Amino acid sequence: MFSDKEEFKKEFQRRLEGNLGKSIDNATTYDTYRALSGLLQEKINKHWLKTNEEYRQSKTKQVYYFSMEFLMGRLLGNNLLNEKVLSVVEEGLADLNLSLSDIEEQESDAGLGNGGLGRLAACFLDSLASLELAGHGYGIRYKYGMFDQHIVDGKQVELPDHWLQDGFVWETRRPEEAVTVRFGGRVSSEKDKDGVLRFHYTDEEQILAVPYDVPVVGYSNETVNTLRLWSAEPTVSDTLQKAEREGEFGHFLHHKRSLERISEFLYPDDSNEEGKKLRLKQEYFLVSAGVQSIIRTFEALDLPWSEFPEKAALHINDTHPALVIPELMRILMDEKGVGWEEAWEITQSSVSYTNHTTLSEALESWPVGLVRSLLPRIFMIIDEINERFCQELWRTFPGDFNRIADLAIVADGQVKMAHLSIVGSHSVNGVAKLHTDILKEREMKRFYNTFPDRFNNKTNGITHRRWLMHANQKLASAVTDTIGDGWIEKPGELKRLLDHKEDASFLDRLHDIKQENKKDFSNWVKETQGIIVDPNSIFDVHIKRLHGYKRQLLNALHIMHLYNELKSDPTLDIVPRTFFFGAKAAPSYHFAKKVIQLINRIADVVNNDKAVNEYIKVVFLPNYSVSIAEKMIPASNVSEQISLATKEASGTGNMKFMMNGALTVGTMDGANVEIHDLVGDDNIYIFGLRSDEVWDYYHNGSYSAKAMYNQDERIRNTLDELLHYSPFSKGERDFQEIYDALLTHNDEYFVLKDFASYLLAQKKVSQDYQKTRLWNAKSLVNIAQSGVFSSDRTIQEYARDIWGIQRVTSLK
Repeated sequence: MFSDKEEFKKEFQRRLEGNLGKSIDNATTYDTYRALSGLLQEKINKHWLKTNEEYRQSKTKQVYYFSMEFLMGRLLGNNLLNEKVLSVVEEGLADLNLSLSDIEEQESDAGLGNGGLGRLAACFLDSLASLELAGHGYGIRYKYGMFDQHIVDGKQVELPDHWLQDGFVWETRRPEEAVTVRFGGRVSSEKDKDGVLRFHYTDEEQILAVPYDVPVVGYSNETVNTLRLWSAEPTVSDTLQKAEREGEFGHFLHHKRSLERISEFLYPDDSNEEGKKLRLKQEYFLVSAGVQSIIRTFEALDLPWSEFPEKAALHINDTHPALVIPELMRILMDEKGVGWEEAWEITQSSVSYTNHTTLSEALESWPVGLVRSLLPRIFMIIDEINERFCQELWRTFPGDFNRIADLAIVADGQVKMAHLSIVGSHSVNGVAKLHTDILKEREMKRFYNTFPDRFNNKTNGITHRRWLMHANQKLASAVTDTIGDGWIEKPGELKRLLDHKEDASFLDRLHDIKQENKKDFSNWVKETQGIIVDPNSIFDVHIKRLHGYKRQLLNALHIMHLYNELKSDPTLDIVPRTFFFGAKAAPSYHFAKKVIQLINRIADVVNNDKAVNEYIKVVFLPNYSVSIAEKMIPASNVSEQISLATKEASGTGNMKFMMNGALTVGTMDGANVEIHDLVGDDNIYIFGLRSDEVWDYYHNGSYSAKAMYNQDERIRNTLDELLHYSPFSKGERDFQEIYDALLTHNDEYFVLKDFASYLLAQKKVSQDYQKTRLWNAKSLVNIAQSGVFSSDRTIQEYARDIWGIQRVTSLK
């Protein structure tokens, strides 16, 4: 479409005038965004069409990645990069007195995810396309995302995220491929003339699942895969019939509205029965629509059902899509006439499962009554799977009642989704070495002993294209100037930077790039938050979903302690530091919301105290998103990865910071362990309990938070300020819940136990940061060793070990 700057300028102006009726002189910045994205979409669509046609003709095996979240971020810049026209477009726009960065700001972050689960899924899609692998994402097109976070009087307030208000230029609605999903009603069965059991539905609720397809562009190739997002829409006939049955056509709109709620919000509040029902509806809606679509694609190949596992790999990203298993069984048996044994073999051979947590509350289970009433046929299949599995266990381990009770899918009035995922798949993987070891040796030990060949590790990764090549273009250019561009295709080659650890000029260049990024980010903070920060201070960043185990509270208590030290000794020699936070708390997670309030209270106190604000400042960035992370991470000096050991499955933020030269302050948890193994003791700041120590405390129950409070004056003084009159409490009891969680309820996440160790690590950070050349060398080591955490490596392992897919090179 365009191969050089001059051709691009002509095409861009043609698009602006022909499609929008605007000239360069009177076009708004949003007009230029629409024109540029539309022009790029034309280029992408040609490759998209070619990719889909090649997959059909070659009958290649394809992966379908089911996830409740896809945290994609903005797509314009990433697509320009992957199409290798970024520099041409940037230069062409500059000639027209337009700024690409200003145009990129017009795009809303897609409201399709919240945390690491969704960002991992997005990175995986990027790597699949860039590695020329046939792999697609299946998710829900949330109308309002999770929520738009506002901070009012220091407290989190949730408003709808209207990310679709101006449309989503990258999506294509495909109503011709819509499918029907059924809920509730009654299921009856009868044998047909051939003696085959047939199932019939009556009084069920029907809803239309309409797909919206988003292209996923590979880097420097012609592969364009698909992220298929399902939108819930009422079927007119079902809605009218329901109104007619109830004798009240005024119910039409109410019924229509209730069905559309399925694809409105990510993770609706499930603290009540109505919320639980809606969340289960969401999960089944996604998997039923997705599996029906996959079945349709397979049937077009005109192959026997026995070959389904050779053509389709269905991957469950955490337990939310676990109903893929009984839904695939349902369609194979009830609609395609496949017998149970063959359908089960097909299902197990096709499905694989990634576990993302060791937290018991995150391992989903649903009340039997809810599943039976909402999904009657699905429950029948789950119940039969459970019965057959328990019988198999009895034959293999006769008399071992405890094993059967522990491993049953349906037990104690609950349907256990993690158990269903393990039993119904051929592969179960953890996402970091420590996490996988915990699954095998503790959390899922009996399952591992039963299915030892099924468990494996696939350490998470991030796409270096977005998080280095696009987010930190200055650093990416410096790397290429120093070791060549081979690292772009093979990120493991970043290790060649180690040869330059003693190169003073290169270390100085790294320092200068970091300072430029910090100045740019400081300007952005001033413009958007009205806060002036010192780019010469240490930029200490803690950006994660707000949860007790991630221990933002530990960071906050450290800042309170630091403030107290400065107030008691104004002559204290301290390296200036700016603490940045970004986090959303689930609307019903009151403790997490209190921590956000505390952080904002600390910020208010510190930032307005002239005696200390030249040394420390605190900034809470509301509505944290991928686009904010892309500005913040390249500017960061310190990466806070301080979860309690054993709790964080992997983390991917740690990898993004590392790749951009920030140094980690962290526990030996998740992928921090593997980062430590790569960079060594001297290039990371490890503190706190190790996993075996945590397990020992859990086992013997000997931990006493009150003892820590009584023994350590620093802890005592800091916690007392949460309740007693102080600048932080203001004489009120806003933070009683935090105080009680730490002392009355014995500090579930060992915040106080790790407090002293954390303070020592932070002092070491301050000492080392003053040694500029030493710090820059540490930064270099982290960048050099980060290549192993590219999601390209992770996806190559999935493709080889789990999915059994090969590159489709004929697209070039």
